[in-house]
Amino acid sequence: MRQRRILVVGLLIAAVLPPAASAGSARFEPRFEPMDVFQLEWASSPQISPDGRQVVYVRNSMDTMTDRRRSSLWIVDAGGSGHRALTSSGSDFAPRWSPDGTRLAYLSRDSGALQLHLRWMDGATTTRLTQLLRAPSGLSWSPDGRSIAFTMLVPEKPQPLARMPEKPEGAEWAAPPRVIERLIYRADGEGYLEAGFVQLFVVPADGGTPRQLTSGPYHHDGTPVWTPDGKAILVSANRRDDWELEPLDSEIYEVTVADGSLRALTDRRGPDHSPAVSADGLSIAYLGFDDRHQGYQVTRLHLAQRQLAGTRVVSEALDLDVESPVWSQDGKRIYFKTDWQGEGKVGRITIASSARQDPALVAGAPPRVEYLAGAVGGGDLGRPYSGGSFSVAADGTVAFTQTRLDQPPEVAIARPGGAPVRLTDLNQDLFAGKELARAEEIAFPSSHDGRRIQAWIAKPPGFDPGKKYPLILEIHGGPFADYGDRFAAEVQLYAAAGYVVLYVNPRGSTSYGEEFGNLIHHAYPGNDYDDLMSAVDAVLERGYVDPQSLFVTGGSGGGVLTAWIVGKTDRFRAAVSAKPVINWTSWVLTADIPAFGARYWFPGLPWERPEEYLRRSPLALVGNVKTPTMLLTGEADYRTPMSESEQFYTALKLRGVDTALVRVPDAPHALIVRPSQLIAKVAHILGWFERYRTSPPPEPQPR
Repeated sequence: MRQRRILVVGLLIAAVLPPAASAGSARFEPRFEPMDVFQLEWASSPQISPDGRQVVYVRNSMDTMTDRRRSSLWIVDAGGSGHRALTSSGSDFAPRWSPDGTRLAYLSRDSGALQLHLRWMDGATTTRLTQLLRAPSGLSWSPDGRSIAFTMLVPEKPQPLARMPEKPEGAEWAAPPRVIERLIYRADGEGYLEAGFVQLFVVPADGGTPRQLTSGPYHHDGTPVWTPDGKAILVSANRRDDWELEPLDSEIYEVTVADGSLRALTDRRGPDHSPAVSADGLSIAYLGFDDRHQGYQVTRLHLAQRQLAGTRVVSEALDLDVESPVWSQDGKRIYFKTDWQGEGKVGRITIASSARQDPALVAGAPPRVEYLAGAVGGGDLGRPYSGGSFSVAADGTVAFTQTRLDQPPEVAIARPGGAPVRLTDLNQDLFAGKELARAEEIAFPSSHDGRRIQAWIAKPPGFDPGKKYPLILEIHGGPFADYGDRFAAEVQLYAAAGYVVLYVNPRGSTSYGEEFGNLIHHAYPGNDYDDLMSAVDAVLERGYVDPQSLFVTGGSGGGVLTAWIVGKTDRFRAAVSAKPVINWTSWVLTADIPAFGARYWFPGLPWERPEEYLRRSPLALVGNVKTPTMLLTGEADYRTPMSESEQFYTALKLRGVDTALVRVPDAPHALIVRPSQLIAKVAHILGWFERYRTSPPPEPQPR
C-alpha cells in the first residue's frame, strides 16, 4: 500500500493581509502589522530605590537581525524625569538595589556566560563579581550590604551504568548513550536536564569566591531571604526523599550563614515558599496551601513567628492567589500581588498587633485589605495572560508594571492614598497614528448552570457595528490561568486582519476563587465547553458577527479545548489547536510533569483508571470531527509533546478531515520564544482560517 506523505507546513512568514487591505480596496487607518512585533518594547522587573526616588527596570526589545529579545537596565525618577539607560549589553536583567541604595546588583551575559555584576550608582563604574560555571538566579542582598545570596545548580557526576572500551586515538565513534534513571529528566524550555541540584550560595559584594551553604540531593528554589541580623537566610526546598513523586511538598528552611545548618520553619503537607521577614526579625510571611491533591488550590498568605509554633492564614477572606509578599518597614502591613476577575492588583494587608504576637490567633476582626494599583501585568507578549511584578520603597511607594490590551507593560508607581502614575511610554513612536484594538469587557450566564462568565471582545480597527465580521474564539491554556485587559500581540494581529476576537475566562480560570477554579477538577475538559459556547452566543446577539464565519483556536489547555470543541460541534468553519493534549494517557507518560499530572488532575494512574483518561481525551471524540483543524506545536515541546499533535493529525487524516501539521523547529511549549515565531504562529493561523473564509469546508472523505 502506498504511504501518503505527511504535510508539514514550513516556518515561512506568510503575508496575510487583512480583508480591508486586500488589493483593490481602500485601506483603513494604519494598524498593528506583523513586522511591528520587532519594534515592540516593554518594561519588566521594576525595582524602586529604598528611598523611593528612582526606579530601575528592565527595558526589553527585539533585534530584527538576530531574531532575539534584548534586555538592558534603565532608570527613571519617581517624578518621571531623568529617564536614561544604565547598561547596553542587551543581556542585562534581574536588578536589585543594595539596602543603602548606593549599588545595583544584576545578572548579565555581557562576558558570555551569565554572571553577577555590580554597578555603583554615584557614577558609571561597573564590575563583574563572579566567574561561575553555571547560571545564578535569585539575587538577594544581606542587610549590611556586604554579601549577596543566590542559588545555582551544582552538577553531580552519576556512576556509569556500563564501561566502554577506550576508543583508538583519532577514532570517530558515535556519541555515547544517555542513561536516564530519574523520573524528572527533562524540562520544557531547558531540554534534557544536567544531573545536579540547585543549592544556596553567598558571595562577598566586593568580589570573591562564592561559598556553598546547602547540599544534598534536593533543589533549593526561589529567591533567598536574609534575616535582619544577617545571620541566617530563608529558602524554600522540598527535601523529601520522594520529592519527584510529591513535587509540591516543600518547606521553608532557615539556613545559618556561618555553618550552613538548617532548621525547618514549616511542617505540613503542601507547598511553603516565598518567605518574607519582618524588619524586627520576629515574624515571617509566606505563601502556600494545605495540599488536597486538587487541580486548583488557592495560594494563601500565611503569618508565623520564627521562634514559636503556630501559623495563621491572613488572606482567607480574599479567596484569591497571593504572590510576592513584602513587609512594610513598620511591620504593620504586608504588600502582595493578586489577580481579581482578570485584573492584576497590588494590595496590602494590615496585620493587627495581636496577630503578630500570636500567629495562631484566629479570633477577632479579619485583616484589612486595600488595593493600591490595578492593571498590573506583563510577561507574556503574545496572549493576555496575568503576570507582572512590583517592588516597594521604605515609604510605601510601589513601582509596578502596568498594561492594557493597547499598552504593553510600562513602569508606573502608586503611593498610598494616591492614584497610580505611569512613568514610561516606550511605544509612543511605534503606535503613533495607529489604531489598536481595545478590550471591551462583557459578562453573561453560562448555558450550563447560569453562572456569571467574564470575557473580553477586541474589535478590528475602523470597526463598523453595521457590518458583519468573522470571529475568532481564542482560548487560554493552563487550564488554571486567566486572561484580561492586557497587551497581547496575537490578539492585536488577529483584530488588524479584520476579525472580532473573543477571549474568555471559563470555569476553571483563576482569579474567581477556589470553588470556581475547581469546577473542572477531575472533569476537564467538560462544562467549560458550555461557557465558551455561551460566550460565542453572547457576541452573536450583538449583531456584528457573521454566524457563518466562526473560527476557534487556543494553545496548551486552549489547544485541548479547541480539539474538544470540534469533536462536539460543527459550528466553527475552521480550527487551530496549538500544542494540545489529545490523549491524556500518553501525555502523563511522556510530558515533563508526570507526577503532577497524574496526581493532581486524575483520580488514579492511567492503568488504574483508564476510563477516566479516555473519556476526557479529545481523541475519544475524533470520530465526530468534521471541522478543518490544523495542529501547531514546537518540536522541542516537552510539556505537551509533539506526539500529542501527531496523534490528532493522523487520526484526522485517516478520517479524511482537512488538516495540517505545523511543526515549529527548536520551539518549546512557549512556542514564541523568538519574535519571528510569534509572527509565524499568527500568520499560519490566519492563513488556515482564510482558506475556509469564503468557501465551506469539504465533507470528510475517509481514506
